[in-house]
Amino acid sequence: MTDSPKKADELAGSEQPFVAHLVELRDRLVKAFIAVAVVAVVLGVYPGPGALYDLMAAPLVAHLPKGATLIATSVISPFMVPLKVLLMAAFMVALPVVLYQLWAFVAPGLYSHEKKLVLPLVMSSTLLFFIGVAFCYFFVFGRVFAFIQSFAPASITASPDIEAYLSFVLSMFLAFGMAFEVPVVVVVLARMGIFSIQKLKEFRGYFVVLAFIIAAIVTPPDVVSQLALAIPMCLLYEVGIWAAQVFIRHTKAPDDSAETSSNPG
Repeated sequence: MTDSPKKADELAGSEQPFVAHLVELRDRLVKAFIAVAVVAVVLGVYPGPGALYDLMAAPLVAHLPKGATLIATSVISPFMVPLKVLLMAAFMVALPVVLYQLWAFVAPGLYSHEKKLVLPLVMSSTLLFFIGVAFCYFFVFGRVFAFIQSFAPASITASPDIEAYLSFVLSMFLAFGMAFEVPVVVVVLARMGIFSIQKLKEFRGYFVVLAFIIAAIVTPPDVVSQLALAIPMCLLYEVGIWAAQVFIRHTKAPDDSAETSSNPG
């Protein structure tokens, strides 16, 4: 008995020469760069680099002693630091466009069931990163700075350097943004079969310890910021386990069992 023809490959005929891939990659990168540049120009006009830095520094300034301000210890810092903040803000605002260009480049090479996995992960990872940054800025900073200033002796007037503060903010934004990616990591590990859902559930206790260790390493040595990072990570781990079950159920590859069963050979 002859076998019936196999199901047509979804990607058949979609191959492109290597040079064509390079050209498309160049075009996508140019479009992403233009998006960042346009946003940078708009933000440079309004509200402006100085206003953006003031916005970023607001949580700290609100907890400095009366009359205290941030200082610049380098001659070019008053120019370079606000410019860096402007570029950082422009990249974050344009990030959805940058990720879309990345998606548009890789999507033609993916099967339909892979697209069902990758696109939601790209969107959710972007959203979670922004949520982590917003959580750090609006919730964590105020409590951390208040906690730190409460320990400052009366004989000390705090006047932080603007470059040091920028470095601190970037590291905290990155730490919280990446920490909020826990559900995405859990989903990917489960979907790729590296860990089963049952194994992930059994790892809960170890992850709690791991979360507190990570928080102790990447945050300042104060209990407020450590708890503010570790507790959300633990909660997001549970969210990731739930999301992994949903993704696995809805992003399975097409099953050929029916086809093979109809052709016993």
